[in-house]
Amino acid sequence: MACCSARCTLIFLCTVQLLAALQRQVFDFLGYQWAPILANFLHIIIVILGLFGTIQYRPRYIVVYTVWTAVWVTWNVFIICFYLEVGGLSKDTELLTFNISQHQSWWSEHGPGCVRKEAPMVGMKGLDGHSYISVVDCTLEYQYIEVIQSSLQILVALVGFVYACYVISVFTEEEDSCLHK
Repeated sequence: MACCSARCTLIFLCTVQLLAALQRQVFDFLGYQWAPILANFLHIIIVILGLFGTIQYRPRYIVVYTVWTAVWVTWNVFIICFYLEVGGLSKDTELLTFNISQHQSWWSEHGPGCVRKEAPMVGMKGLDGHSYISVVDCTLEYQYIEVIQSSLQILVALVGFVYACYVISVFTEEEDSCLHK
């Protein structure tokens, strides 16, 4: 009975991780954040693999999920450090866009309570459709939204890691007991 409840909990946690990763993927696409898009894509694939392993009683797939969870926590710690500008990192660099574009987080212009003010660029050749954009009156600054998202990802991943380790141990114990009969 304990195996089923732990297994069901891991299935639930993987589903929550998938939903959170899909939500994050959408907003990273809107902000042209290419490094997080790739990381989210890998995360989605490996969480699906972990979900499949849990449903189909495949401990090796769950081991892959468990290892990836440690990498995912590390990635999210980096994202938190990046947006809080810890250790010489700067949120104003194009690090997350691979220096392809000068985009920032989608939340930087569309956060809760933010008001966008556009001023057309007058008198500059070749920039007719462009404008200066300033954002004011944000209830919560975009870097804190990104930090909250990453913190939630870390929390769910750590709980998923613990449950995955437990489910792996239960599955391998069941395999061993079947082999010794």
